[in-house]
Amino acid sequence: MAEKTKATQKFVDVDRVENDVIYMKNGALRKALIVNGINFSLKSEEEREIILGSFQSFLNRLDFPVQIFIHSRKININSYLEKIRERMDVEEKELLKVQIEEYAKFIESFVEENPIITKNFFVVVPYKPTKVVEKTKKGLGGIISSLTGNNTKEEVDKEESNAKRIQQLDYRVDEVRSGLEQVGLRVKILKDEELTELLYNLYNPQFIEKERK
Repeated sequence: MAEKTKATQKFVDVDRVENDVIYMKNGALRKALIVNGINFSLKSEEEREIILGSFQSFLNRLDFPVQIFIHSRKININSYLEKIRERMDVEEKELLKVQIEEYAKFIESFVEENPIITKNFFVVVPYKPTKVVEKTKKGLGGIISSLTGNNTKEEVDKEESNAKRIQQLDYRVDEVRSGLEQVGLRVKILKDEELTELLYNLYNPQFIEKERK
């Protein structure tokens, strides 16, 4: 099983998720934003033109690529049905018990025929350094440095380089977030746990489907 997991990881481009940043295996960085959509159909024609014009201006101002995608997912109502049945178990009146049971069966059969889909909108902001140089200090000096905890010049340079990359990524994220908020959208940066869940759902849709069943 461990060998199978290790082999599968070779096909995944993500190295790790840390401090709200997705680290790719090629040295690139990513941050993901979740964006609340606008009910465009309820807007007047004038409001639609303003929104479209603002969004077009936002895209034209960007001098770096972004990825916009929609993640659709079926809502799992098992926990909701469990609460209904728990309520039924403590109900003393027989008539209400029957009504609660019929309601639970109706909801369950309705969702089986008409799955409830939730859609989330995401914007992925990338940053890839033009050149990544990693040096390793060899020899006895390098061993002693690692044991004592003293950073070598190469290690300090690497840390500074990573900090600069994250800083550049944050500049881009701020620009994207500001532009989307001007359109009238609410934006939130995904945290580590949210990023991990999103990546798991994207790479393992078949397992999510099994869990629902």
